[in-house]
Amino acid sequence: MIEVEHLSKNYGSTSAIADVSFKVEPGEIMGFLGPNGAGKTTTMRILSGYLPASGGTARIAGYDVHENLMAVRQKIGYLPETPPLYPDMTVEGFLYFVSRIKLVPAGDRTRQVESAMRRTSLIDKRKVLIRKLSKGFRQRVGIAQAIVHDPPVIILDEPTVGLDPRQIIEVRNLIKSLAGQHTIILSTHILPEVSMTCSRVTIVNRGQVVATGSPDRLMGQFQEGYELEVEGDTESFERLVPNLENVAGVRSLELMSMVGSENRRRVRVACESATEPGREIAAAIVSSGLGLYEMRRTRATLEDVFLELTRAEKKEQLVVEGEREEEAIDEIKEVDQEQEQEQEGEAIAQKEEEPEVITEEGASGWTRD
Repeated sequence: MIEVEHLSKNYGSTSAIADVSFKVEPGEIMGFLGPNGAGKTTTMRILSGYLPASGGTARIAGYDVHENLMAVRQKIGYLPETPPLYPDMTVEGFLYFVSRIKLVPAGDRTRQVESAMRRTSLIDKRKVLIRKLSKGFRQRVGIAQAIVHDPPVIILDEPTVGLDPRQIIEVRNLIKSLAGQHTIILSTHILPEVSMTCSRVTIVNRGQVVATGSPDRLMGQFQEGYELEVEGDTESFERLVPNLENVAGVRSLELMSMVGSENRRRVRVACESATEPGREIAAAIVSSGLGLYEMRRTRATLEDVFLELTRAEKKEQLVVEGEREEEAIDEIKEVDQEQEQEQEGEAIAQKEEEPEVITEEGASGWTRD
């Protein structure tokens, strides 16, 4: 349904995205995940026809975004981070207006508007002015305008930003209800939204794709292990370290003191992926003369995966063992300059988007404030 190959966007010498490639299958919700400034919004704007790409190709429902832009815009519903709403229109009036712009046939408009309001739970708000709605309901109106023409593809850019916890749950459930009937790209930097909503994830960092796959598969590729609670004297703990290090599949271990107990400690054991050395770990603890009180399996979370893949964003990691302080400072300055260039690129993109008046005659299948 969506195929992106080697997509890039440059602003002079600044690269906002470079060699971005991914696919989204029909009926799938794909999370497009990355830190702020990673290139998520730039990619979404290219897919929606907001921005031209500098290189690469993007195809939606079989149409090339560059060569068949008008056809693509009829196939997508787009919700930008700030929904394109008219505050002095009623919910129903606004959706009728959008349906005309998106070239919904006159005989189908009432049915399509009713369907969009019903699916977004806006029936009771149909006569309410948009400016009187809460942010959560305004976000629902934004989603309704994206689906009023029943497009096969929906692109949502940060749909839960600024919402309270209850509103986030409501919007999340709404997005999940759209799956199956629509192919959805959910662009966000909020990790819980991805893990609870998406069947597949693409992670971008500094304008490049660094991982793609289901959340379970991505988490399975990263560090797993065990968390233990053990008790014993100092000599027993000294024997434990080499005993555990000799267990096949064990990568590292960490001993932590427990408040209120001198002899009881927590032990975190990191293991290689797809290994299950639990019995051997328990045997090593017993042979060291320690008592085992608790043992549980731990898995990498999506947050662990995200932090690992985007760790280059952490300036403190540039200062490594053996590196001169002056060299480390220079590298940190280079990172700062790169991040400033990314932000400048985003600012240039926003300046290029001049407001335009769209009439029904020249309608392009989408709306803009």
